[in-house]
Amino acid sequence: MFNTLKANQFNIGNTTYRERIKKLDKLKKSLEFSYKMRFQDALYSDFGKPYLETNLTEIYPIIDEINFTRRHLKSWLKKQRVDTPITLLGSSSWIKYEPKGVCLIMSPWNYPVSLTFGPLVSAIVAGNTVILKPSEMTPNVSIVMAELIKDIFKEDEVVLIEGDAKTAQELLKLPFNHIFFTGSPAVGKLVMKAAAEHLASVTLELGGKSPAIVDNTAHLDKAIKKIVFGKFLNSGQTCITPDYLLIDEKLKGDVVALFSKYVRAFYSENPETSTSLCRIVNQKHFERLKAHLEEAISKSAVIEVGGSSDAENYFIEPTLISGLPENASLLQEEIFGPILPLVTYKTIEEAVGYINAKEKPLALYIYSKNKKRIDFILNNTRAGSTAINHNLVQFLNLNLPFGGINNSGMGKSHGFFGFQEFSNQRSVLKQHTFGAVDLIYPPYNKLKQKIIDLAIKWF
Repeated sequence: MFNTLKANQFNIGNTTYRERIKKLDKLKKSLEFSYKMRFQDALYSDFGKPYLETNLTEIYPIIDEINFTRRHLKSWLKKQRVDTPITLLGSSSWIKYEPKGVCLIMSPWNYPVSLTFGPLVSAIVAGNTVILKPSEMTPNVSIVMAELIKDIFKEDEVVLIEGDAKTAQELLKLPFNHIFFTGSPAVGKLVMKAAAEHLASVTLELGGKSPAIVDNTAHLDKAIKKIVFGKFLNSGQTCITPDYLLIDEKLKGDVVALFSKYVRAFYSENPETSTSLCRIVNQKHFERLKAHLEEAISKSAVIEVGGSSDAENYFIEPTLISGLPENASLLQEEIFGPILPLVTYKTIEEAVGYINAKEKPLALYIYSKNKKRIDFILNNTRAGSTAINHNLVQFLNLNLPFGGINNSGMGKSHGFFGFQEFSNQRSVLKQHTFGAVDLIYPPYNKLKQKIIDLAIKWF
């Protein structure tokens, strides 16, 4: 398959704007109509994802990405003309966005549709051939995705390969031109190491511990309502979900009460019966989360809200937990589940220091009405993205780049930034007439030395 895609890469790379748009239209039509219900059923079978959440977080983002790309692709594909200095008089210069070639997209299980087809949209419009490798943890979704790909793409354009970690390891031995990986930092390091063997470029969308800071000027009711929604969407199995809550210590009682209020409002008095809350993806991840809770309780942490679980159904109740010692695993590892640690601070400087003592997060959320304080947090922390007085929603603005920094990833996606990630920015300079450089050909003499001296002084 790799060799077939490699042999066809220049044919695909020379496709026109209209040919690339046609491929997007086929994908869009399939997601909107013939495959929509199949994806809803598959995601429900894999981990109980509500149909509405599938539409909101899996189907809609790809339709939006396609619509956005259709509007802008023509301008992205044009020559990007740049200035040429006077010392190169007689020349013109531009940037040509050309395909990188054969690309590998390795997608995760938590949003298997949107995190597979989102990068695919960018790879297609940049003119690449692609191998898709989805996670084996959502097998029903993978089956449907494989059928969709076969239905709308030729085997020398885009192919999807199912399989486990061994399959992924074999794929990583191939000399891809670019690898787009979404997953954990630990696996991201392995991907980057494998890519280095072939000097392949990489985009790594990883994760980490994304904080949500709430200060004493925030509209507390609205803030907690948004945090509860953002945290328990997909049962917390989201890379940019709030991973711990940093609050002014004076707000703790009110925060706990509001948290409990909105968990009940969203998921009823018995969240296990709620049709708005999906399950943990498999037994391994359920046991990992259960172990986090058990360790926290053994270290005298306090469960403020929730805490119950059902092993048979891989269910963990939306949980707020406080009083954690810093060495607790819930404060050291990315949680990726419906558990939210609560940490208090006395001053905003203390909160910022706490964040900076950890790896740079994929997202950082600020709930405050104080502009000076917001600016202080923005200027004294580093993160892949930030939303102020909300969470998750920055992902939906395709005019913004999405991606992490260092431990939370590298490279950007979405909109133009995704197109750019799958493209080589080829610099082109064209000499039209006699050029200034022609004046300094050897043999060198005093006149030519003066020309160079003038150039150094004035240009």
